[in-house]
This record gives sequence, structure tokens and C-alpha cells, in this order.
Amino acid sequence: MAVPTHNSALDLGGTFTLTAPARDIETTMNLPGDVHHALLAANLIPDPYFGENEKTVMWVNETAWSVEGQFTATNADIDGYLTLTLAEIDCIATVFLNGEEIARTDNSFVRHDFDVTGKVHAGENTLRLDFDIAPDVAKARADAHPFPIPFTKNYQTNGLKGIHMNFIRKAACHAGWDWGICLMPIGVYGTMSLRKARLARQESVQVDQAHGESSVELSIKTRLFAFAHGEVELEHSIDGQVITDKVAVQKGENVFTHNVTIKNPKIWWPAGQGEQPLYDLVTNLEGEMTTRKIGLRDLNWVVEKDEIDHSFKCRINGSDITMMGANWIPADAIPSRATPAVVRDLLESAKAANMNMLRIWGGGQYEPDWFYDMCDELGILIWHDFMFACMSYPSDRTFLKSVETEITQQVRRLSHHACIALWCGDNEVIGSLDWYPETKADKERYIANYDRLNSMLHRIVEDEDPARRFWPSSPSLGYMDFSDGWHSDTRGDLHYWDVWHSAKSFEAYRTVNPRFASEFGFQSFTSMNVVETFAEEKDRNPSSPVMENHQRNAGGNARILETMTRYFRFPRDFDQMVFLSQIQQGLAIKTAIEYWRSTKPRCMGTLYWQINDIWPVASWSSLDYGGQWKLMHYMARRFYNLVNVVAVPQVTEVQTNSRGTPVEGQLPDQIALRAINDTGKAVSIALEVMAVKVTGESRMVFSGNSAVSPDAAITVADIPFLDLAEDEFLYFVWKDAQGNILGENDYFPKPYKAYELVGANVRAEWSDRDGKAVLTLEADTPAFFTTASVDAPGYFSDNAITLLPGRSVELTFLPRHGHMVKSSDLAGSLKVRHLAETF
Repeated sequence: MAVPTHNSALDLGGTFTLTAPARDIETTMNLPGDVHHALLAANLIPDPYFGENEKTVMWVNETAWSVEGQFTATNADIDGYLTLTLAEIDCIATVFLNGEEIARTDNSFVRHDFDVTGKVHAGENTLRLDFDIAPDVAKARADAHPFPIPFTKNYQTNGLKGIHMNFIRKAACHAGWDWGICLMPIGVYGTMSLRKARLARQESVQVDQAHGESSVELSIKTRLFAFAHGEVELEHSIDGQVITDKVAVQKGENVFTHNVTIKNPKIWWPAGQGEQPLYDLVTNLEGEMTTRKIGLRDLNWVVEKDEIDHSFKCRINGSDITMMGANWIPADAIPSRATPAVVRDLLESAKAANMNMLRIWGGGQYEPDWFYDMCDELGILIWHDFMFACMSYPSDRTFLKSVETEITQQVRRLSHHACIALWCGDNEVIGSLDWYPETKADKERYIANYDRLNSMLHRIVEDEDPARRFWPSSPSLGYMDFSDGWHSDTRGDLHYWDVWHSAKSFEAYRTVNPRFASEFGFQSFTSMNVVETFAEEKDRNPSSPVMENHQRNAGGNARILETMTRYFRFPRDFDQMVFLSQIQQGLAIKTAIEYWRSTKPRCMGTLYWQINDIWPVASWSSLDYGGQWKLMHYMARRFYNLVNVVAVPQVTEVQTNSRGTPVEGQLPDQIALRAINDTGKAVSIALEVMAVKVTGESRMVFSGNSAVSPDAAITVADIPFLDLAEDEFLYFVWKDAQGNILGENDYFPKPYKAYELVGANVRAEWSDRDGKAVLTLEADTPAFFTTASVDAPGYFSDNAITLLPGRSVELTFLPRHGHMVKSSDLAGSLKVRHLAETF
């Protein structure tokens, strides 16, 4: 018998009136949406991303705004119990319905369900939200707190006064970060609806999995909110099976559990390890229909004592899988611009670079439902921080109550997703106690303050999602361990920032041996065509005010240039400087990840900082704002190659300085070539290693076959350093048993500036093949980091490559955003460049 239809929902999104009485502003605004987007559409503010306009538009977040709109309801729409659902109000607001105050909100991470039964009438109704000035509210709360809780210094980049974001619940990076603009957006995002129920509404549906040999038992936990006592009909359908149940409800929250067995299940795997089949779970509560995609997989984190200290690895469907990926920040500083199409493009680029995990960082936001649906579909696992970052937070009852609602809702909302791999308490909060004078002076108080919040987060995860691991913080050494997670590499996860923040050499990455590297990075300038969107020609100089405004890390541009002089000859102009900065960024992270992967199974995860940008800026990202691939993203595609061969220099006697730190620039005794296999199956490779002069002459120094198990990295060849001439580097290729090339790599024992590079002539030829544009490149002498670019949105199958004479390379162009292009569309804008042209 079909479940009767009683419940319904009326979408309240649409055009609202936006006003700021104090500034005599009135315009229109689309909701869901944000104020900056509306003001841009009305030409009331300039583009905040251009030049130094951030300062020009700062008044927006220092202004009280109101939005008001009308909706029409029929008698049928209001014939029952009514709920006004506003999924995300950003941030401090008073909500009015038909002139009556119905709520005050102050947590943008909480879904609000307001009982408005009897408050809506047939015909036209008015919904209004009055937004307080969030920075003022935050400061007032901080001033009233019984002891000081400092906010992160990341809010004071470029002379900003800073905002007490630890006292309000919205994305911390909205106030700026060391890669982010300060806009403090205001708005309403996500679902806006009037929900009618005969008796009860859906709150959440969670699914626990128990895996057997040939079946998976699903336990479906449904939460309903009932307005009164009675009986409702609830139905779940999945895999052709339908469960229909009449359930008695009591006023308030009700929980019901139903079990279903999936026989001969299609198992979900992360990207690179198998397919991502998804089952539709449809839940019907008397006409209120919700659909969830369910991926069947068994996931555990293995944290157990071993010969080193403790392991830290992800076991999926019985296989220990190396996590390869990056850290994720919000897709845009103006929320309305972070559309599903924009985000899908970024996620598809992550998968295209062989990533299987992203870490949602704790200074950002919980993403919309469709984000996690996309990750399920693409096979991208999520390490999910809760939204706390880089500073202490209050632990009074009011704050904790709000956070308890937030975390409980978010865990219940997201726990059915196959992509959710781990819940993490925060980003660097416990470590931040050593950053501020106030916390250092009274550390015991702030540890106790921290523990009150962190322990509550742990309890909620244990209660609401016991199948998943809770990890206290990133970095962390483990449960109830408040010690230094930055410098211990024998257990837990590690953040390693000495190469960037302490200006150590790239070789310093090889002095640490993490079990799981969850954050590390190196900056570059954003690409030249992106620079042109915010800087006039006169401003295209690394020390111009505009370029410095688009660099939020103190001394960042100087650090990029200082590093350049270590490894390269100084570039001849700004355009080449931008290009060279991206080469060195990729080299830094390549050095780290190739080495750490080579230590498998010691290191079972690398997530570099960061994959994306929130606006056009010099940063640690591998994708420009807008999703264009930087050179590091191409290198990521190679250093995350599932079957890889990497060069690891070996120094027999490491020289150290008076502080015990290895002396930089020591030449290796030999170069170990290590093969890495992350396919989950044993592979056989044929490796050829050549010593190549920068003028092009080459000789074979090793050729051999090796079997590589999936459980470790192995050394397949040792090349004595003294066997290489002053002007030689290593170039190596590995193939499978059928002779197909699996990958190519190179290794330069000395900095590139030490070699007398010769100018190469690169010939480019276009063709069309199987509906795709193919670019063939050839060089008469070695051309390093040869990079092709075109104006059309998309990326090549490879880039920033080493071209050797006599070896042509074919690059297939892969359009983004669903575009179709032919070679004739691309040829006119083609630009090919390489390292020797930079000086």
C-alpha cells in the first residue's frame, strides 16, 4: 500500500529587498545569496578582488542590513503543522514573520527549524531578517568574557584590525587569512522553505553498515520531530527493497531503526582503487521525500603500536590505502559564487591529479549536501575538521550549547556519506596555545578550557557516529595527548611548515618521516593571466601595493624570491618570475611527497596545503582561483601516480651545525631509485635510467625489471653520485609488462642555477584525434619544465615536462566546464615556454 501524501514544502527562495537604513541603500537581493553579490549586481560596490578594493568595500561588513520578501501560501500549503526551515543564516540575525519576531540566530552552521504553526496565512506573507554587525557582536562578547581569548594573527594581515571570530560561529576565514580576503559576508544560504506536516517532519536519516562475506546489513536510523502524539507512515526503499512502517510518535524527537540486507553488494572504493557504485535510499514520510546516495564500504583507521611507535593509516574494505590529496578551503570568498558547477570543476581536478582524499579545513565551513554527493560519486574521501582553527574558543554553557547543536546536526546530516572518512576536532587549536602571550602565560587554564570543548566534540561523535574515528585535532599525537604534534613524526598526523615559514631548503623535507602528513606547503604567485584580472600593468611588480595586497602571508613575496635565488638564476621579467615561482612551488611539494611516499608503509598519507583559492592571490594552492591548473597540479598528477619511481638521495654521513640541524646543500653519495605501488595489487615494472647532459647527450646507467608488492616501497636501483658528470642529470622511465609507459621522472643532484642550460628550440604541432585536440612537442636540446598554455579553459594531459631531443611528447587537451574544442580553436593562443627562457 502506498504511503499517503500529506506533507509538502514551499520554496521561499527568490527576490528580496535589501536595505541598509544607516546608509540610505535599497536594492534587490536573491536568496539564497549574500549581500556582496547583491551589491555587485546593483553596481553599488566595485569588484572586491581588484586592486586594493578590499579596503574600499570594508564598510559592507560594518553595516547593519535587512532583507525582506514576500511569499504566497495557499490554504493547502498551511493546512497542518508548519516549519520555517532556514538552513544557514550568516550570521547574527533576528527573524520576523509577518511582523512578529520569531527567532534570533547566531550560528551559521546550524540548520534552523522554526515552528510557525498558526503564524502563516493564506495569501501574501512577509519574511524579514535583520542582520547585526557581526564584528561588533564578536568584540562585545570577547570584552565581556571573564578572561582574554585572543584571536588568530591571520586576521591582521595587511594591517587589518582583526575580528574576534572565536566568539561567533561562522567561517573563520571570512575575516581574512594568510591567503584570504576579509569580506565577512552576510546572507542566507541553502534551503529556505515552509514545510507542512500532518503530524511530523524528518530531521535526519543515518545509515550504519555491517559487512559480511557476501552481504551488507544496513541499519537505517530515522529521526522525526512530531508536533503531537499520534501515528505516521514511514517508508524506506533501497536496492529494490521497500520497508513500510506505521510508527507511533510522541511529541518531540523520535528515533526509529529499520534493517535491510543488501545481498551481493557492489562495493564502493576510493578513486584509483575501484569503482564508486551508489545505492539510492529514498525515505518517504507521508509525502516528504528525501534521497540519499549510499556507498557500501568498510572503513577503519588503524592506530596501533608498531616497531616505530604507532601506525596511522586508513584501511578500506580490508586494504591499507595510502591517502593522497590536499587541503580544501571554501571555493569562493563571495558565497554565491561557489556554485555546484564551480565546485565540481575543482573536485574533478582533484581526481584528475590522482587524489583520493581532501581535508576540509577547520577555518572554513561545512559544505552543502551536493558537495559530499559529488565526493561520493568521484571517490574522494573527506578528512573533516570541525570548524575551529588556530585560536582558543570560549567554553561557557551558552557557547557549548550552540556548538553541541551544530556538531550534532552536522554529524547526523553527513554520516551516511561514503566519502566521510574521519571527524577531526579542530585545526591547530591546541598548538595555538604556544602562539599568544595570554595563553602562554596561563597555559593550564587554556588547556582546561580547550578540553571542555574538545571532549564534547568527542562525545558527540561517539554518540552519533560510533563507526567513525574521532581525531582530537590536526596535528595530533592521539587521544588526550596535548603535546607537540608539529615536530614528532613517529605517530599521529604531522603539520610540517619549516620549509616555508622557517625558510629551510627543500631537502629539509627529507629530514622528517611522518606517519601521515596532513598539512605542509609552499607558495607561488598566481598565474599571469589571473594576475591580469586584478592588477594593472603598472602594478605587476612583486613589491607593488596591489601585489602585496594579494599576498596575505607576512613576507611571502620576499620568501618566494629568496627561494628562487637558491635554486634558479634570477628571472628576466615579471612574467617569467611568475612562471618560475610555480616551478619552484611544484618542486618543493614534489620533494616532500616523493620522499614521504618512498617510506611506505611508514607514511600512509600526504595532504598538501592547499588545492584551491578563495580569491586571486599568491598562495600555497595548486589550482588558481577559478580552477585553472598551476604547474604544481600537473606535478601532483605525476607525484601521485599510483605506480611511481622516485629518486631519493642518500647521504652516508650527514653534516650538522652547532644546533644539530643538517647542513644544507650536502651532495649525496648515491641516488636510490625507489618504486612505489599504491594500486592494491602486485605489479612488475621495467625501469630504464639514463644520465643526460644538459646539452642532450645521454647514456644508459641502469636497466632492469622489478616486482613491486602493494605493501611497501622498494629500492630498485642505486646510482653512485660520483658516476655522474658535472653537467648530467638522471632521467628515468618505467613501463609495465606490455611495454606501456607508466611514468617518467628526473632528478637533478644540484640546483638548476648550477647548470649551464642551453636554449632549446621547441617545435609544436596540433592534430585532432578521437574528438580531442592533441599537441605534439619536440625539442632539439633538453628543455626543462616545458609548459604549454592556451586561452581556453582546460588542462593538458601533462605539462611542466622535461623534453629530450629525439623524443616527441603528445599532450592531449582536456576542456573544463563541459566545453568542446578542436585544435584550430587552440592554436592561435598557444604559448610554449621552458626554464632556459626565464633568464
